[in-house]
Amino acid sequence: MELKALKMDIPEGCNIILGQTHFIKTAEDLYEIIATTVPRARFGIAFTEASGPCLIRTEGNDDELIGVCVKNLQALGAGHVFCILLKEAFPINVLNQVKNCPEVCRIFCATANPVEVIIAILPQGNGVLGVIDGFAPKGVELPEDKAHRKEFLRKIGYKL
Repeated sequence: MELKALKMDIPEGCNIILGQTHFIKTAEDLYEIIATTVPRARFGIAFTEASGPCLIRTEGNDDELIGVCVKNLQALGAGHVFCILLKEAFPINVLNQVKNCPEVCRIFCATANPVEVIIAILPQGNGVLGVIDGFAPKGVELPEDKAHRKEFLRKIGYKL
């Protein structure tokens, strides 16, 4: 078995949701979830089949983001993985609905941070073992950091 870390491409101003799923209707179901939850969102979706024709299935309303999702999944080479790239929306807007999609098995990450995916490479194929999301902690929040966090959440409308 070979282990490899692959960096995901996340375009400027986008968030990525990377997960595992199991059925061909995933791409359409994820499209409906995002389009009906955040109608103004720009997004791309790609999903890798793990049997039959083993194609990368795509949906979305932004061709560039769809293309980057495809590129990310081609690099991983793992079956039953999906990639969503969101613009003008955040994972928090759709994450519970995505997790509740009947085909979705797990979420590896939902972030705007740099992401590296750890994959195992075997003769049968590749599999996602986990992700590195962002950077290591640099310290513990101080009172001024806490005040900044609270101010920021209110500024963007997530707290009263």
